[in-house]
Amino acid sequence: MPALAPTGFTGTIVWIGHVPDRDKALSSTKMDTAELTFAGIPGEAHGGLTRPSCSRVVSQYPKGTEIRNTRQLSVVSAEELAEIAADCGLDALDPALVGASLVISGIPDFTHLPPSSRLQIAEGATLVVDMENRPCHLPAKPINAAHAGAGDKFKAAAKDKRGVTAWVEREGKIKIGDAVRLHVPDQRAWRAG
Repeated sequence: MPALAPTGFTGTIVWIGHVPDRDKALSSTKMDTAELTFAGIPGEAHGGLTRPSCSRVVSQYPKGTEIRNTRQLSVVSAEELAEIAADCGLDALDPALVGASLVISGIPDFTHLPPSSRLQIAEGATLVVDMENRPCHLPAKPINAAHAGAGDKFKAAAKDKRGVTAWVEREGKIKIGDAVRLHVPDQRAWRAG
């Protein structure tokens, strides 16, 4: 019996980005297509099979410990990004300013997809959702540079809307306009105690 259940939800890739050097800037460069490899998008600052641990996993590892890279991509929802923009007082928010790798439209409650869900592109490339990408202060600077004062509102505006981190399970080429089918783990929600 399959452990992942296909859902009736299909989204569309509406934006692809690439962060060339995170130490220089968080902002992404827009692309029309990308090759997804087991290490992520080639040349992307968040790519690689492993990465140094960060504040997200400090309860498990001292900062800087080499761990498996399950956050090769930052995937956001077009609809949630529009809500963030509105909460920041903007008509729209360029996904490049938040360092997005992909923007997908059409999948509801995107930021709260169950961990281990699959986002399968029509041609076969598949991403595994690691977890919610919690908002941080880093996008404030590039947003403020483009829209004075709006970046200061980003962290609060992006709560529960920042998207997910993901890693590549199956390699393949992706392009703007590709359909993305959601598959979720076939299990009940965890109930402690």
